[in-house]
This record gives sequence, C-alpha cells and structure tokens, in this order.
Amino acid sequence: MGEKKQPVIGIIGGSGLYNIEGLTDTTWEKVLTPWGDPSDELLVGSYDGQRVVFLPRHGRGHKTTPTALNYRANIDALKRLGVTDIISLSAVGSLKEELPPGHFVIVDQFIDRSFAREKSFFGPGCVAHVSMAHPVCARLGDALEESLQALDLPYTRGGTYLVMEGPQFSTLAESNLYRSWGCSVIGMTNMPEAKLAREAEIDYASVAMVTDYDCWHEEHDAVNVDQVIKVLLGNADKARGLVKDVLPRLSAPRSVCAHGCDTALTYALITPPEVRDPEVLRKLDAVAGRVLQAR
Repeated sequence: MGEKKQPVIGIIGGSGLYNIEGLTDTTWEKVLTPWGDPSDELLVGSYDGQRVVFLPRHGRGHKTTPTALNYRANIDALKRLGVTDIISLSAVGSLKEELPPGHFVIVDQFIDRSFAREKSFFGPGCVAHVSMAHPVCARLGDALEESLQALDLPYTRGGTYLVMEGPQFSTLAESNLYRSWGCSVIGMTNMPEAKLAREAEIDYASVAMVTDYDCWHEEHDAVNVDQVIKVLLGNADKARGLVKDVLPRLSAPRSVCAHGCDTALTYALITPPEVRDPEVLRKLDAVAGRVLQAR
C-alpha cells in the first residue's frame, strides 16, 4: 500500500463556512499560479490538529459569476498548498419532489452542460485523458454520510448534479428536460471543478445543499435570488456543523486512494516525453508533478 500520508483537507464553498469555532492558527494566503489568480486568498488553519484550507469559491463578498471563476487557478492553488482531499459545498435547485429545500445530497454523478469555461489543465503541448466514470471519491462520501447521520441532517446519498452555465436560472422547458434525464439537482459550479480536481489527483466529493425547486414545481414560485438566499442562510449553520464533524473523520494518515483518485494521471498522459512542450510542463508543475518527475 506504500507509505501513508497525512491528509490536508480543502473546503470549497461560501465565505460563511470559514467562521468555524475551534479553527486556529489561521492565515489568509495569496497563492500565485501559472493559470492566473484564484477566486481569493485561501484561509489556511488547523481544526483539532487537522490542517485545513478554505477557498471562497466566488471570492469574499461573492464577487465572481460561475462562468468567470478561474477554476484552474483555484484547484492549482489548493494543490500548491498540499491539499489531498476536497469537500465541495454548493447551493443547488432540486429536480425531484423528494429533495426539498434544506435537504443535502451527497452527489455521485454529474452531467456537464457548461460551455464557456476552461475545463482542463492539459492541451496542445501535453495531452492527457483522465477517467471521469466515477467523478467523486466514495471514501469521502462515506465520511460525509457518517457526519450527516450523526448531525441528524436530512440527506440523500447519491444523485446526479446537472451543471448549467448560468448565470440565469433555467427555463421551464430546460428544467423539465433535466428532470426527464433523471437528474437530482441543478447548479452552476461543480464543473469543471470536479474534472480539474481529478486531473490534479485530488480526492473530491460534493455536497449539494438544496435551496429551491428550480422552476418546474407547480406549487412553488419560480426561483428568485431572495428565496435562494433565505434558505442558504438557514443552511449555513448546518454546513459549518458538517465541516466541523467531518474533519476529524478524515484526519488519520492514509494510503493511496483505493478508488484511484490520487493516481488518476498514472496512465493518462498521451503525449510522449520527448515532444512535450517545456512551457506547458512548467505550468503543470503542481497538478502533474508526480507523473512528470517520474519520467
């Protein structure tokens, strides 16, 4: 199984997540990446001895739209700070009656309908193809489920997250189409976040926090920002409680992920070493350093 490593847990979500009682030795760190600036500085701290890194997905004050987020810089910055596992928390609309506002979904699949975002660290000069068949880490999902049970929070294990481009909400026709596909929730941020985490060989799990029924539900008004924010604020305390409970569950040193999350690049690089672009390789020093240094 190889030498065990001490995990560093990355949390991606809203700024309110970081106001956690018991978080110590905190510093906001500016991280430079070859992909540009992340959404914000990253808050590095310790919770009961566990190193944790918080990233405000939209920046403090929610200043950046889902489309404009620099997803590559965000994931690269987390990797540079040593993050081994990412817990992603995001607000979503529900596409199923049994997933009401206030419900949590431990996502296990995605359908990516975004179209205006950079989705890979790789490209001309160094091509790679990682598997996304199982886009989240089941080990992290198990820990999140244990925490949700312990906190007696309403949740569902498993569900498909439809990622739309935004920033507008869905049309009724779109909402009904996604329901016909069997999707559970709809949001704007988890892709290409999950794809890039896989390319960076960081274990990734997503917790979707339902704020509304999108626009398909005949007995509920069409979604609006006021409605979303009202439920979002109600979910904030629950989300902080979830983070506090799950961190100790992930703190033990561990071996390589049995699901292959942190070895995703082992057989992914297609471009032979002798023709790889040196400038591209310099940009990949953090996310692909493990495999590039081995050749």
